Amino acid sequence: MTATPAPRTADETGPGDGLVRIGAIVFIAGALATLITVAPLFLGTDPFPPIAYGVCMLMGLGFAIAGAGVLRSIGAQRRLAKAAGGGS
Repeated sequence: MTATPAPRTADETGPGDGLVRIGAIVFIAGALATLITVAPLFLGTDPFPPIAYGVCMLMGLGFAIAGAGVLRSIGAQRRLAKAAGGGS
């Protein structure tokens, strides 16, 4: 039987939680930039300069940052479980 680590309370932050939050903020900024950049195409106005489309890449960057936070959290939980004697 494997030992499971004690669950965290809502006030505790674990490794990777900060990365997930930062990733979510960067993702939302990129999503807003995408909406703003695409709007002139539907409104029939002049499109934004190419640098504005580069700002849209924040969406992918935010997703990658959040993914790194999730992987860091998974690694910490695995190490904790292995240290508790549940690893093989």
